[in-house]
Amino acid sequence: MDQRRMCPNCRAFITTHDKVCPYCNERVRARAVDVREPGAILGGLIPHARFVTTIILLINFGLYLATVVFSERSGLGGGFFSVDGQTLFAFGAKYRAAIIGYGQWWRLVTAGFLHGGLLHIGMNSWVLFDVGPQVEDIYGGARLIVIYFVGSVFGFLLSTFWTTSLSVGASAGIMGLIGAMIALGVHHRHSSAGAAVRGMYVRWAVYVLILGLLPGLHIDNAAHIGGLAGGFAVAYVAGAPRIASAWTERLWRGAATACVVITAASFLMMYLWFSTATQ
Repeated sequence: MDQRRMCPNCRAFITTHDKVCPYCNERVRARAVDVREPGAILGGLIPHARFVTTIILLINFGLYLATVVFSERSGLGGGFFSVDGQTLFAFGAKYRAAIIGYGQWWRLVTAGFLHGGLLHIGMNSWVLFDVGPQVEDIYGGARLIVIYFVGSVFGFLLSTFWTTSLSVGASAGIMGLIGAMIALGVHHRHSSAGAAVRGMYVRWAVYVLILGLLPGLHIDNAAHIGGLAGGFAVAYVAGAPRIASAWTERLWRGAATACVVITAASFLMMYLWFSTATQ
């Protein structure tokens, strides 16, 4: 796990062990995530779990199980390993005709929590479990929620105008998190640590986009590009958390709450539509 953090006073990179910033000589408080989190899970087997990241992962897996069960009961599924398109559409997949033709905007939100197969959710969860805690450590839980939400919605919005195909997956939101780490490196581009962060996550983004060009995988690169751009933009404006009582921090906590409320409302609208469509 990366031991770097930023001083909330001068914004310089320091280590998580520093009690006083070596650059500005200001006392550094414990990170909010360290105060909130109990530490490693299962005696260190899961060493860097973070609250918001874990909640997103649990929602994704819960919805995957729900879609698998529904698909099997409908006689359309491929077992635990894949979910059919009709089921994904019923649970809120991104689909241009439904979004533009019928005003089902909530699909831009719900699509980011659905997955088409075990390999799909497995790969996305692996990357989210890796990059999510990094973003949560640096930006805090509130900013992570906003970055992930905007990245996912903007990714599926771009995908809606780019292709008519059905699309699902957490990768748009994950690309938003990668964009946030690139923004961090851009903010600190004149330091060696900033350059290292920027270079590493730019390579991540390039690898994902190249993977999306491979034939036969049916990867939605438009959602990836939109998510990357959305996450970068939010993180570049947001920066890392400052003093907890500052008005900017209250603003970001309010924005995070709004994202959660919109997400809950989207799933409620999905459920109401689902209840009618499947009768």
